[in-house]
Amino acid sequence: MRNKKKALITGITGFAGSHLAELLLEKNVEVYGIRRWRSKDENIEHIKNEISFYEAELLDAHSLYTVIDKVKPHYIFHLAAQSFVQSSWASPSNTLEVNVTGSVNLFEAIRNTNLPIRVQIACSSEEYGKVLPDEVPIKETNPLRPLSPYAVSKLAMDYLGYQYWESYKVQIIRTRGFNHTGPRRGEVFAESTFAKQIAEIEKGKRKPIIYVGNLDSIRDYTDVRDMVRAYYIAVQKCDSGQEYNICTGEGQKIKDVLDLLLSFSTVKVEVKKDPERMRPSDVQVLIGDNSKFVKKTGWKPEIPFEQTMRDLLNYWREKIH
Repeated sequence: MRNKKKALITGITGFAGSHLAELLLEKNVEVYGIRRWRSKDENIEHIKNEISFYEAELLDAHSLYTVIDKVKPHYIFHLAAQSFVQSSWASPSNTLEVNVTGSVNLFEAIRNTNLPIRVQIACSSEEYGKVLPDEVPIKETNPLRPLSPYAVSKLAMDYLGYQYWESYKVQIIRTRGFNHTGPRRGEVFAESTFAKQIAEIEKGKRKPIIYVGNLDSIRDYTDVRDMVRAYYIAVQKCDSGQEYNICTGEGQKIKDVLDLLLSFSTVKVEVKKDPERMRPSDVQVLIGDNSKFVKKTGWKPEIPFEQTMRDLLNYWREKIH
């Protein structure tokens, strides 16, 4: 079995990373993961024995080079990041350091190995930021007007990916994922915190009240399992240096997402606004145009949104005792 492909994932213990690891194992790819000594393993507990782990830090360029040189992967999936928009308001410099400096360290490590590695970097629809009404659905050519430190950090990583391809021919594919969700989604994200609160109410762990932030935003949600499938297809079929939106092309109003989850609930729940959950500036509408990616790869989302939300709620029901 010497001809098995090898993939290295940064952020393997995270939400998307764990789903990607599952997919690659199914596809008979050898999976290697970079993790920090303090990483929580709960998302990959069930497949831990099938993965080879290396300890490394994005902020330690030498540790990254050592791992890449040892593994000699065919693919690298760069998913590690400070990925919560809200936290980026609280600690903008940390967000920029991890997401920008960390990515540069990774790109430098890849460049210095001189290996022909195909690299997917998880950029973000948040980079589009302030989208004008006549700019929906959002194409890759849309102006980038980031509205959070997180979005600025992702934009910087995105353009560094372009620069490393142009300057050094590092084979970087820039996927701009729109919102993706499903089982294991962090509880700091709107739809996941709704699902968690519903599960806690059903178990009698909290009063039947759900606290919410801005319910008027519209988001383009892809199931995480469809998203990681797109990442895997991207390293096989997409052009280096290019950017690709990955999304469904359909918008869901956050209020409708909440109502859908409540419709699955076994108990009656009251909804209350929580000022703590409001952001200094929020992107109102994010609906993407995925035609460039679909044309290049033939990918299309397969899991209906209702199923995604059901699976997310069931994930929390199993997790809360």
